Amino acid sequence: MGISYIALGSNMGDREKNLKEALKQIAALPETKVIKSSNIYETEPVGEPKQRPFYNAVVKIETSLDPERLLQKLQETEKAFGRVRKEKWGPRTLDLDILLYEQQIIATDKLTIPHPLMAERAFVLEPLAEIDPEAYHPVLEKTAAELLQELMDKSVGIAE
Repeated sequence: MGISYIALGSNMGDREKNLKEALKQIAALPETKVIKSSNIYETEPVGEPKQRPFYNAVVKIETSLDPERLLQKLQETEKAFGRVRKEKWGPRTLDLDILLYEQQIIATDKLTIPHPLMAERAFVLEPLAEIDPEAYHPVLEKTAAELLQELMDKSVGIAE
């Protein structure tokens, strides 16, 4: 069994219901146990500005699925919610991303762990730090709390 962190996002339809139902789907996987989930955060979209704000959350799970199989299950869940991958950073009913999986570093055509943009996204780091401030990024060698603080310092122009 391994610990993984999954980011959830939605900005189409009933955003809150989408996240809560997706969490139920993740919890229903026979190989997976939800340990903790964050509050839901409302955030402005990245990329295309002419879309509704997103609802975002992060869930900590324990799973016996390997990262590739977990990705497959998450993509099946997205598809069940009507997710269609048309445009990068476009609107979506549901977006599920593996942020971290144990201390693994994976870089394949289909999967990159740790998530390559997580350290640049407050909408990921805030809920991650909420549920586990000590969640560790094995490439940057920093905790979620440290990454969030660095991002906040940058956004207000505090130099180190």
